[in-house]
Amino acid sequence: MSHQASQAIRITGANEHNLQQVSIDIPRDQLVVIPGVSGSGKSSLAFDTIFAEGQRKYMESLSAYARQFLNQMGKPDVESIEGLPPTIAIAQRSGGHNPRSTVATTTEIYDYLRLLMARCGTPHCWHETKSGSVCGQVIESTTATKIIDSIIAMEDGCKVLLCAEVIRGRKGFHKEVLEALRAQGFVRARVNEKVIDLREVLLNESENPCDLGRYETHNIEAVVDRLVIKSSDRDRIADSVETALRLGQGSLLVLAKRGDLWVETRLSERFSCPKHPKCSLSELEPRTFSFNSPYGACGACDGLGTVHEFDEALVIPDPSRGITHGAVEPWRRAGPRMNRRYARKLRRFCEVTEIDGKTPWSSLCSKDQKLLLHGGTVPSKVKGKRGLAFKGIIPELQSRFKQTESDNVRNRLLGYMSKGLCTVCGGKRLRKESLAVTVTCMKKQHSIADLTTMTIADAEVTLNNIVLSDEHATIAKPILREIGNRLEFLQSVGLGYLSLDRRSSTLSGGEAQRIRLATQVGSGLVGVCYVLDEPTIGLHARDNARLIRTLRHLTDIGNSVIVVEHDTSMILAADHIIDVGPAAGIHGGTIVAQGSLKTIEKSSSITGKYLTGKLKIQSRATPRQLDSKQVITVKDATRNNLQHVTTSFPIGGLICVTGVSGSGKSSLVNQVLLEGTKQTLLNKPIPRNTCNSLSGVEQIDRVIQVDQSPIGRTPRSNPATYTGVFDTIRTLYTLTREAKIRGYKPGRFSFNVKGGRCEACQGQGVKKIEMHFLPDAFVTCEACNGSRYNQETLEVLWKDKTIADVLSTTIEDAALLFEAHPRISNMANCLCDVGLGYLTLGQPSTTLSGGEAQRVKLASELGGTQRNHTLFVLDEPTTGLHYVDIEKLLHVLQRLVDAGNTVVVIEHNLDVIRAADWIVDLGPEGGDEGGAIVVEGTVQQVMKCKQSYTGIELRNKS
Repeated sequence: MSHQASQAIRITGANEHNLQQVSIDIPRDQLVVIPGVSGSGKSSLAFDTIFAEGQRKYMESLSAYARQFLNQMGKPDVESIEGLPPTIAIAQRSGGHNPRSTVATTTEIYDYLRLLMARCGTPHCWHETKSGSVCGQVIESTTATKIIDSIIAMEDGCKVLLCAEVIRGRKGFHKEVLEALRAQGFVRARVNEKVIDLREVLLNESENPCDLGRYETHNIEAVVDRLVIKSSDRDRIADSVETALRLGQGSLLVLAKRGDLWVETRLSERFSCPKHPKCSLSELEPRTFSFNSPYGACGACDGLGTVHEFDEALVIPDPSRGITHGAVEPWRRAGPRMNRRYARKLRRFCEVTEIDGKTPWSSLCSKDQKLLLHGGTVPSKVKGKRGLAFKGIIPELQSRFKQTESDNVRNRLLGYMSKGLCTVCGGKRLRKESLAVTVTCMKKQHSIADLTTMTIADAEVTLNNIVLSDEHATIAKPILREIGNRLEFLQSVGLGYLSLDRRSSTLSGGEAQRIRLATQVGSGLVGVCYVLDEPTIGLHARDNARLIRTLRHLTDIGNSVIVVEHDTSMILAADHIIDVGPAAGIHGGTIVAQGSLKTIEKSSSITGKYLTGKLKIQSRATPRQLDSKQVITVKDATRNNLQHVTTSFPIGGLICVTGVSGSGKSSLVNQVLLEGTKQTLLNKPIPRNTCNSLSGVEQIDRVIQVDQSPIGRTPRSNPATYTGVFDTIRTLYTLTREAKIRGYKPGRFSFNVKGGRCEACQGQGVKKIEMHFLPDAFVTCEACNGSRYNQETLEVLWKDKTIADVLSTTIEDAALLFEAHPRISNMANCLCDVGLGYLTLGQPSTTLSGGEAQRVKLASELGGTQRNHTLFVLDEPTTGLHYVDIEKLLHVLQRLVDAGNTVVVIEHNLDVIRAADWIVDLGPEGGDEGGAIVVEGTVQQVMKCKQSYTGIELRNKS
């Protein structure tokens, strides 16, 4: 390879997906940004060609044995790639669904925290008294040698008793214990702090030789040795210490006479509390602090921090019903036999307690409600007769849930349960003994749970002020360095507001991607090619500069960074730009322009024209005049970090909810407004811990969340089936002359059922061949040649096209093909309007990106039966969109509003924000420093607010 080639990734003849014989040199060790319209082939070049080939070559370097355990990628359709370093993809995907995965575990910070606590933590006694206070005494361990040295170190002539604990805090006479000690050769014992002679005491043959209270707790120690300290007695002391430790199971009691007083000291080879020996620990290990290990996980919740509990509001959803008249919903729906059984118990209990079963639940006093829900025993009025015990509604349901072997019953009962914090660990996931180990930071004791509940920014400050002994400081230095580096990198990508114990499943795709990016930065790898997919997703314009600095750090240390991105600031910061286009699908797949920013701006590419300002995203000249009385009002929202937020969303407008990452946008829109509206429309109570009230919902008829989740879980789902046009298409085929002669019904033209589909591949068009040590191969079905249908079905033609031909038709072509059929053409035109004309009607849903899936849903609503008074909720709909696509999206959103609907959008894109009729800006920062309304109003009003970061960015762009 030439020197010039070694300085670049040379791609020759790339034809993956819609790429059209692309040949290009991509400079190494630089920040390379790939923009282009949606569907132009950006991801095909970056991920499906460059990343896939890098991964494939790495896999080939492994042994056949190792390869069988790894997911392997097939060879991309490319002639050759030279100069390609090892590749790592940091794609845009959610944080996963594992409830045990958190920000700390994903970034390996938790592993280092566990190590820190195991090596440098101080254990405390966790014994809880009746008053609720915790002992908290420091628990220390020592060795037999250190115990011997501490005794010899006492002044010469000091009188000492060495005792071994055999009974502590136990009731009884304990005669057999005293006899066992005497049989082992011990002469004296210490009973309740009084030394007795066993020979004299045991001459008394009564059951209670020491006159002990049978139902009182007692302490008994064996006196192993009485001695006067002399340094020459080391052998004797060592022998006595070993005997005491053996008898006392690792602990002993040293009583030293100081004047007229005996001072006692408990010493132990184990971590145990002198006052509460049952509170003992084995040697601290990292697994002690793992909620994924039985050695550390809370036994009540298995380390999840949450438990499913029956919710009173769900169990009794209609409090206007009487308790014997169907108030208990799960019993009412349990079937006649079970319902009668529970009804009999309730009626009998109500008769005895004189509770009127017909009285509405809401009218019962709290005492009666508690008795019915949690059970109790009612004393009998007849003397000597046992009272009536009632298990309680909630305990009955819990027993049913635990004992049933029916999945249907279990799933049904789950619907009446809500997830709550574990009452044993308080949601901290760990055992009490693990939580009792602390380190000192900023003059406070912090457990590992205390550290993980902090935000990334606070944790960095706290751990920078940790207080350690000289020995522990040496041990902790490399551990703290690794933790500090990771915390610093997470802050550098704008995630300082996240708490370390935040569940990965609650992270957005952008947050999860930036966490993986920070993890890679922390690894310090050199000579790697990183491929990223829109890392600015979910990031406010204010924070883009910090992200760019992080990517710059990767290139500065000798890595190549390839970014698929549309954000203007990222494109402007690039060393090299590759504009893919010019359009989408078969009209794209070529390199329109490449080079420096100046080269792109001088070219004829659409991206360059938007960068220079020759083209601009057009929006309404003036915002709509909204009626201040027609609003949906959220009062006192407190979900997650929302700080008692009260705000209104005007009906009939395009509303943007803005703010920096972590400011509470998703909490307010998705968890309060969306969920609250859904429940209100269903005449159900608003979920707990959301807001005090939600008013104005009666002004809308339905609410739809247009998110980026897949439109189908299998390749059998596609745009035609999701939008419903495939039913109409299949009906058209049944109207043809050939289909009528053969008697074909619409089901004949479905590839999901037997009859018309190819049975060799079951309507999938391909066959999967397992290759064991190689990636699974997918070969076109020989029986149907990939058409999915059998030969008889393909003989039916409509406009000289088979049903398979129609599924292979692009949506923009389908709009013309079915021009005479409004149901199909209208939907096809709507899909084209949102920029998806390049997709085929039969494109498997599993191959669609999140942004494409979201726009299919939008088009489905737009092209379906026209309905108004609908609330649409979208979360960052500009994800994956070029300037051209954003303009199309805005046009669609405005059409929805013009049709009499309300659209609420969470968005960071300034062009979308500028087009809004109303803006709700949250902040001012993320996490605990966010969750408040900074400003709300029109674009002009937001721009005038000096405290609003959104307003500042809007002013800068204007």
